[in-house]
Amino acid sequence: MASLVELSDRVERVSAIYAARCDIRRDPDWYALKLQEEAGELVAEYLRGSGRGRIGERTEEVMRQALEDEAADLLAQLLLFCRQNGIDIETALARKWFIHLPENEAGSR
Repeated sequence: MASLVELSDRVERVSAIYAARCDIRRDPDWYALKLQEEAGELVAEYLRGSGRGRIGERTEEVMRQALEDEAADLLAQLLLFCRQNGIDIETALARKWFIHLPENEAGSR
């Protein structure tokens, strides 16, 4: 399994390709706004799958894949946001979340 740093590097390469192809200027605001956009798209797919959104002719399988794809988009955009803003997300997770784990799980931090 790739580390978060490795995933971030790969996501950045894809994002740079996308930006070049679509002539998108990825300024600091773009990273934050795109993160919000992707969060909204994930929620929309969740609502469809839970019967609270329009599904049209979509099958359960198609809706599940769309939910998974939007989760991937949101995670990728979060990694890009962290990279742009100099956030070491692994250190932040250890400080904010993993500190609450029992001491015998210290190696997992």
